[in-house]
Amino acid sequence: MSITSEPQFPPTPMVRPFPEPGRGLTHCYRELHLAANGTAEQKKALGDLRMLPRPWDPTSIREPQLRRELWTWLDHVVAWLNLEYVWDIVGIIPPCWPQHPHLVHEIAVLADQRRRAGLGFTSDALEEWHRYSLPAFTERLRVRLKDHCEEGHSDWPARGRYNRHGAERAVQQRDTVYAHDEALAKPTRRDPSETLRLHLVDTGHLTPEVVDLETGEILDDAEE
Repeated sequence: MSITSEPQFPPTPMVRPFPEPGRGLTHCYRELHLAANGTAEQKKALGDLRMLPRPWDPTSIREPQLRRELWTWLDHVVAWLNLEYVWDIVGIIPPCWPQHPHLVHEIAVLADQRRRAGLGFTSDALEEWHRYSLPAFTERLRVRLKDHCEEGHSDWPARGRYNRHGAERAVQQRDTVYAHDEALAKPTRRDPSETLRLHLVDTGHLTPEVVDLETGEILDDAEE
């Protein structure tokens, strides 16, 4: 009499949680939240909002330690993506991804979008990430890498063409084309018979009023 045993499963979880960013990046995200949703006083305390580090754009992070923290987080995200979402080898993000600028840019955005989707109070954002963001990234990965970097990192196939773009002869040729196009361009001249429709009039206010000369209407706001 045969005894059917229960299937044996490895002692690992069915799914693994998305990697959390470190303390420095978490602080960045907190400041970005205040920049978008905080009070006027909170926004003022942040200083120049244009200078806030944005983890989805690695070039905006200039502090060395924070930049290293970003690379560590993205590396964890890559390992998580390869384990949780890749079945066929064509979807694997190669271990040499830091040597591919196009992957660095895209992985940073993909990680940020997944982080935000996981914070939602509904599944809508995560469904969008599954339906659009991740498949689009995987397709671009497949198209751009093709069969490169399967056994090791491959040299940049487009290096020669890129170097030719920056060569002195190519730069001079483009400058010549630009100059010819500039010489053919004709500046737009206003017809002398045309009159200005809007006019500034001193009506006794602190600033002059903008008046429509055709209708006599005083405009509160006018485009320059």
